[in-house]
Amino acid sequence: MMADMQPLDIVDRIARHRDTLRPAERRAAQAILDDLVAGASASIGELAAKAGVSQATITRLAKAIGLKDVREMKVALARASAVGNRFIAASDDADDRDPAASVSKRVLGDIIQAVQVNEALLDPTEVRTAAQMLNDARMIHIFGIGGSSTVLSLEAGNRLFRLGLGASAVTDGMTQRMVAASVHANDVVLALSMTGAISELNTSCATAKGYGAKLITLTAIGSPLSGLADLSLPVQTMETDFIFKPSASRYAMMLVLDVLMTELALLRRPVSQETLRRVKYALDGYRNGGDDRQPLGD
Repeated sequence: MMADMQPLDIVDRIARHRDTLRPAERRAAQAILDDLVAGASASIGELAAKAGVSQATITRLAKAIGLKDVREMKVALARASAVGNRFIAASDDADDRDPAASVSKRVLGDIIQAVQVNEALLDPTEVRTAAQMLNDARMIHIFGIGGSSTVLSLEAGNRLFRLGLGASAVTDGMTQRMVAASVHANDVVLALSMTGAISELNTSCATAKGYGAKLITLTAIGSPLSGLADLSLPVQTMETDFIFKPSASRYAMMLVLDVLMTELALLRRPVSQETLRRVKYALDGYRNGGDDRQPLGD
């Protein structure tokens, strides 16, 4: 098996074989899915007792879903359990079935909590220092890989050109590696990562630092990426057991990014004000005039 191939997903494997399983095997499979953590650590006898089947049924189940033996099944269970039971178990939260008004309150509540927690983590002195580093840079290279980190790295580029700064957002891992090898000593890499544990991104950041660039990160406290940084602004993720809504953590990163960009705009106020005026003037021509309070292309 190639090292980069997707590991066996036993939850999907059981689901695909469910209709072909014998009744006793099906009961055993359901007992395992009900508690993956227990299934990974339990003995064959304990699994059988929990499901109310024989030990031979557990062995047959492993083979029925295409595995060599119970040991291989338990290894796959351990890997699957690391994902988290909330992605498998049925929710018993009544709010999950409430009308849209309750959903909107839940979504808003999680956003507010994420923003408040992360605002409290920000150190104004560190934000000002990061803004000064960006202001002094010859070129700003913005790196992000993944869902929100990719989107917000593009957003960072969208902010920076409005302030009259040279910036380029790169979201492809191979391109990041090439850009990292081409930096100048007075460049800055601005890296965004919710976890700070993406080896591909971290390698590119380390490469850029090796060639003399400064590294500012928006990432998790104590993460490998934060350890590489010259300055790291913390992003605390706020995930709950309610998996069906988009992550509120992206608002946390957006808050940190907006605070940094505002500090930077104020730091270079004459330049940023003139650049923003030009952008507004260009947009007014595109829009044929309109409300003076329309967003600047947002």
